[in-house]
Amino acid sequence: MFKYVHPTIFSFDVEWIPDPKAAQMLYGVAYDPPHNTHDAFRKIWAESGATPENPRPWVKTALCRIVSICGIFREAGAAGGVSLKLVSMPADTSDPAKCAEPRILEMFLKAVGGSKPQLVGFNSVNADVPIIVQRAIIHGLDSHGFAKRPEKPWEGIDYFSNAGDFHVDLAHGLARGVNTPRLHEIATLSGIPGKIDAAGDQVWDLYLRGHVDQIVDYNECDAFTTHLLWARMAHFAGLLDKKAYETEQRAVRELLEECASQGKDHLRTYLHKWDELQEMMRGQYPNS
Repeated sequence: MFKYVHPTIFSFDVEWIPDPKAAQMLYGVAYDPPHNTHDAFRKIWAESGATPENPRPWVKTALCRIVSICGIFREAGAAGGVSLKLVSMPADTSDPAKCAEPRILEMFLKAVGGSKPQLVGFNSVNADVPIIVQRAIIHGLDSHGFAKRPEKPWEGIDYFSNAGDFHVDLAHGLARGVNTPRLHEIATLSGIPGKIDAAGDQVWDLYLRGHVDQIVDYNECDAFTTHLLWARMAHFAGLLDKKAYETEQRAVRELLEECASQGKDHLRTYLHKWDELQEMMRGQYPNS
């Protein structure tokens, strides 16, 4: 369990697909985008141990391409108030330049490396941060301070130290090994929306159909879920008292309503699901 809440926090989530370029460079698959993408996917899955029972196995993150990074940026205000902002990369899925993986990585690294928020993710130690690091190295990018480590743990911010709390992996705070729940499971049982219209293994299909916008929508929902779970765990840990926890939830609701009013219908659906789950929780657990 984490020990403190930093004044600035970025609760984030990353979505990725098998990288067709990796299939070309490692396995000799002809790749002429957008053609042959499915063939490239199938080859990477085959080399990763695909079976009839599991045709889409886990693929090493270095062999994948980041499609989207979304998060909730939180700043603590005076008198216990909080300011929340939804950050989506890419912000405009109709612009191919903004959807390019190096551009997405540059935006993330500059933002996080510059402002140094406390990072909050789910299984981010094993997946999200490694893929960001690996893909940035593959593209020859500068980390813009994200990878800078202090000489001693107490002398500065370190996103790669097991001894500090500047990178909070919520999954590690819940359990290790077989008892670790999926984000969807722990969130839903806590009255927080998990997966609604899509799941992680459907991102590949959305990409093949050219629906990067829907991948970002899905990613945004996961970012909200991660942040709401963080707040619940911070309340459990005594880092947010009851009043602060209620304030946090109101701030999330206000941000969802603001985004929904700007045309993000998937977040309106998220709000409705949240209300539905909260009602179920009140019926079963009156004090929750």
